Amino acid sequence: MFTGIVQGTAEVVAIEEKPLFRTHTLRFPQEWLPGLEIGASVAHNGCCLTVTAIDGDRVSFDLIKETLRVTNLDEVTVGSLVNIERAARFSDEIGGHLMSGHIMTTAEIVKVIRSENNCELWFKLQDASLSKYILHKGFIGVDGCSLTIGDVSGSKFCVHLIPETLERTLLGVKKLGNRVNIEIDTQTQAIIDTVERVLASREIKASVSLQPE
Repeated sequence: MFTGIVQGTAEVVAIEEKPLFRTHTLRFPQEWLPGLEIGASVAHNGCCLTVTAIDGDRVSFDLIKETLRVTNLDEVTVGSLVNIERAARFSDEIGGHLMSGHIMTTAEIVKVIRSENNCELWFKLQDASLSKYILHKGFIGVDGCSLTIGDVSGSKFCVHLIPETLERTLLGVKKLGNRVNIEIDTQTQAIIDTVERVLASREIKASVSLQPE
């Protein structure tokens, strides 16, 4: 599990391509290395990946076909930076909201509004069917960042970013047309799906009761 509080960015220093499979290697700052072991979970742009090798400050991860299909990690090249968060521990403060690191879709940046101390980003979901889970003032994970949803318009929504978020993460350098990873808040999804099932069940029962005997 993750908190959505990105620790910083790491550079991709090597990529090994195989058919429908990729291994990429990142250079980690020394302060991120203590306790890191093979098999540990680390979020890359919000996507949970497993450590497969550690060589000094170089840490490797495998990306399977589904990961490359669903996320923006297929766009990563040598020299790219990615948002990084190591898995949460029981003693950690949950400064954002609990996130699984399971990316559900991507979204395109369709508007950027900047002022001296603020930045408003508007996104359009690739999978419009997920729009029902995007609620005003709800939680959402954007490239691994726990954010509060601002305005919502159909399959589009916005977030408001403070200077600290802009400085610590890659959201500060995003541009129109860039693609970001989206993780829907699982509690919101569970509530909406449960309500839909209950209402659908009631409609079926009501329809049956109205049929002539």
